[in-house]
Amino acid sequence: MASDGIGDLGQPRWRRQRHRLEVWYATFTDTATGDGYWLHHEVVAPADADAEAYAHGWLSTFPAQGAPSTQRFGPARPGDDAWFSADGTVVDDGVLRGPTWDLTFADRGRPLYTFPKLTWERELLPAAQIVPFPTATFRGRVGAHTIEDGRGALARIYGHGSAERWAWLHADLGGGDCVEIVAAAPRRRGPLNLRPLPVVRLRVDGDEWPGANLTNAVTGRAYVGLPRWSIAVRSRRRRLRVAVVIPPERSVALTYVDPDGSTATCTNSERASAEITLESYDGGWRTERHWSLEATAHAEVGTRP
Repeated sequence: MASDGIGDLGQPRWRRQRHRLEVWYATFTDTATGDGYWLHHEVVAPADADAEAYAHGWLSTFPAQGAPSTQRFGPARPGDDAWFSADGTVVDDGVLRGPTWDLTFADRGRPLYTFPKLTWERELLPAAQIVPFPTATFRGRVGAHTIEDGRGALARIYGHGSAERWAWLHADLGGGDCVEIVAAAPRRRGPLNLRPLPVVRLRVDGDEWPGANLTNAVTGRAYVGLPRWSIAVRSRRRRLRVAVVIPPERSVALTYVDPDGSTATCTNSERASAEITLESYDGGWRTERHWSLEATAHAEVGTRP
């Protein structure tokens, strides 16, 4: 189960307003088999005052041998007896249940605020993401498979919809270390096409970097594409470079529908690869840490339409 207070971050924020999107998603890798899993749950409250809010989602499985597959649930009326409930599917404190899965999750680590804490608490951005359980362990059943040690995270999104385009990475770096990256461009308005800004939260040995992640995002660089995307972010004496590969044969492409009815395409893989290099400056740049992840990184790219 969650540590005291952390479970509060899983509580729904939607209060029947129009034009809202709320998401809970879990991603993890089964350490015994190398299989990857993506459990996505969302409540959509359309902007149209005559349209009913609905809940739906999916389970995507990424086997180490074979092609990925997706199983959907909903749409159904959103329930109010858990963090998320609809059509027999439940997300609650330490619990994930659905038509073909029954899982528990636990995390002794503290939450990871990808965006500054204030932006999540005050809803200062059109949408924001947070990772209440960034180093979670998952156990239970998915279909006929028993999972005794799944490593990953459970994250949240709340706001008005998806970005114009985006890239996302969650990487378990071992020993409680992890990195979360969201490189996103806001929704396009008129002829202006803004570049994606890379927001980074790196946790190493209990410390988090950078200290001002939105400020560093403005000066950072992001290339968002498929099958490769990359970011570079720096502070005064540190810099991080990340290169991600989402192999087509290990990915699924799904359509997202925003509350305003617009659509986006999300290409996701829970068996992506990543090269992550953290450097320090002391009269010259030197490699402080390097991680190479093969088929254990969790990543996606979103594009319009």
